[in-house]
Amino acid sequence: MKGIEIAKKLNISTSALRHYESWGLIPAVERAENGYRIYTNEHEAYFKCIRSLLPGFGMDLIKEVLPLVKNGKIVEALWRINKAQVALHTEKETVQRTIELLDLKGLIEIPNYHKNYFTIGEVAKEANVSSSAIRHWEKEGLINPNRHNESGFRIYSPSDIRRVLIIRTVQRVVYSLDIVREVLSDLENNNIEQAKKMALTSLEYIDYALTEQIRGIASLQNLLDVISKKNTQEE
Repeated sequence: MKGIEIAKKLNISTSALRHYESWGLIPAVERAENGYRIYTNEHEAYFKCIRSLLPGFGMDLIKEVLPLVKNGKIVEALWRINKAQVALHTEKETVQRTIELLDLKGLIEIPNYHKNYFTIGEVAKEANVSSSAIRHWEKEGLINPNRHNESGFRIYSPSDIRRVLIIRTVQRVVYSLDIVREVLSDLENNNIEQAKKMALTSLEYIDYALTEQIRGIASLQNLLDVISKKNTQEE
């Protein structure tokens, strides 16, 4: 099977096929006497799997998963996929929580946490972001936590947690910090419409990503079936 034939089926370039090969995502490819690559049905299944996994999981995860599949570490590959799905579900829960906080009632009543102040690590865990992201937002003036009188460490209130949740949700829709500042300014004036619209857009993307993940998993199962059939024939 020629590369151009697979490329046409998948609506990609032959150079993309060569990139996937150079990244170690497919089994070794034999060459004809004239130097042309000879692709098999198994190679085609790998390429189809790559293209199907891409929208829902991204290339970084594909670069983890397919080499494992290629080396027969199927269960480990499946757990990597499962971990990505858990992360997507966690992201959905976080965005849904942010939307709840954007309701008018939420703007007045701060979430009822079990204590009044939190460390940056606790905030990061609560908002599902890294501590470095929170420090960056503080440096940009998006959040201004108090400092402990004795230790000088940052201390965050429940209101700060809500602000961090809103920042992370908005920035997943728009990368511009200026727009994030604009949304935060609107919130301070009890105008939640723009922030809520972006949060809902983020939620729609998460639902789209879930659908694409399921399609990708179906293609991965097809690849595993092709590999299993090939191994059975070789025995």
